[in-house]
Amino acid sequence: MKILVLNSGSSSLKYQLIDMEQEKVIAKGNYERVGTKEAFLTHKIGEDKKVLNHPAMNHEEAIAFVIEQLTNKEYGVIQNLSDIGAVGHRVLHGGEKLSGSVLINEEVISIIEECIPLGPLHNPPALSGIRACQKLMPNVKMVAVFDTAFHQTIPEENYLYPIPYEYYTKHKIRKYGFHGTSHRYVSMRLEEFTGKKFSKVVTCHLGQGASLCAIKDGKSIDTSMGLTPTAGIVMCARSGDLDPSVVTYMMDTENLTTKQVIDILNKESGVYGMSGISKDFRDIEDEYQKGNKKAILAATRYDSTIAQYIARYAVELGGLDAIVFTGGVGENQFHTRERICNNLKFMGLEIDKEANMVRGEEKEISSANSKIKVYIIPTDEEMMIAKDTLSLVK
Repeated sequence: MKILVLNSGSSSLKYQLIDMEQEKVIAKGNYERVGTKEAFLTHKIGEDKKVLNHPAMNHEEAIAFVIEQLTNKEYGVIQNLSDIGAVGHRVLHGGEKLSGSVLINEEVISIIEECIPLGPLHNPPALSGIRACQKLMPNVKMVAVFDTAFHQTIPEENYLYPIPYEYYTKHKIRKYGFHGTSHRYVSMRLEEFTGKKFSKVVTCHLGQGASLCAIKDGKSIDTSMGLTPTAGIVMCARSGDLDPSVVTYMMDTENLTTKQVIDILNKESGVYGMSGISKDFRDIEDEYQKGNKKAILAATRYDSTIAQYIARYAVELGGLDAIVFTGGVGENQFHTRERICNNLKFMGLEIDKEANMVRGEEKEISSANSKIKVYIIPTDEEMMIAKDTLSLVK
């Protein structure tokens, strides 16, 4: 079966068409500036890439044009829509009602709509993508896969905030966590790759956004992001955890609105805010190696915060068997991995420096003497979405 995986953003549409018999991506792409006449599509088939300027005023127009490329007589990879067996949609927030991937029906759509206040930037475009597919391919089954679902096993004492309980009962203010599809994928892939079962694992999804997850016997028991993706470790441009009074103090002293201060914490903070260098970790690492003091300050804070969360989760798990690095930074920045692991030497963790000098490979990087195993496992959220979709539509 061929499954189309869609990730609908506010002004973008990312997609992959995956042949599940071979578990192989046969086409993928990214539609940017959706909603404007300047929209353009980057469509890839293997190593071949086409950049197509084509207005798309909404997701329906964008998806229709993508289908045209997939079925194009000259370079298409399928003959017609009937070759698409199902569609898997990435959806940010399923709240407490959706604790796993589900076949999409009107009830599911209603729940996604209910969760818009919890995911105001992401749930609306996901709904647009779903509605567009319902019009364009009404007979094709669709599945929603939620970033929050994997974390629904987190116990109450870990997901509740130390604020009056009524805010949870009235407004569902709690930790939800994100990157769940990635954390689930790499924890499952870890067992496949090693042929071993690990009871106590911390997965580190480190990219532009970043989160850690404590996994016990295959289930999430805690994660660093919270009600929103702003919480947790220091990120590229997000602040991560901080004294809540910092927010009100900034608002009072700078006369900032709620939106302005939230934008600062999400778009101008983190290692970018501390260093003033770049929102690209590679640039910050380059400056770190040159001895730039602000780059060293920002990277040191980043590395130590991640190590602190790993140690904290070792307490929650009652020990630690393995650590997994994934995401753009986790998979590729070997200096970052080394510094994080060096902060955890007191736990008996030791990496093999030579083994660690890789980018984007599945590999063990801990030494033979290390008490904790350390691995790099490249994430594949689209494949996880496709697998969930296949299991529900069979």
